[in-house]
Amino acid sequence: MDDCIFCKISAGEIPATVLYEDDDVIAIEDLNPQAPVHALVMPKAHYDNIVDGVPATTLASMVHAVGEVAASTGLSERGFRVIANTGSDAGQTVNHLHLHVLGGTSLGEGLIP
Repeated sequence: MDDCIFCKISAGEIPATVLYEDDDVIAIEDLNPQAPVHALVMPKAHYDNIVDGVPATTLASMVHAVGEVAASTGLSERGFRVIANTGSDAGQTVNHLHLHVLGGTSLGEGLIP
């Protein structure tokens, strides 16, 4: 989509701190982190949300990227949270599927981006 910020990041049109990238997905540092480690994992192809007919191979690539981010940031040893906000009532502010990967501290029950 021409006006989607995450599409522009995926295409390299907007700079971001990339934590992981392959042919299907990109993982970046969140610009407004809610935890010491806060990454966004998104497909390069545009899907509005997780129930937008996303191919299983894309979802598998996203899960793989979560693991790569967790390993490279040290979250694998401590634990982390993965969140997919779907729709405005759930707090989705960018209508491009993305997973939040949060960790680096005790998250308790109250922290939800």
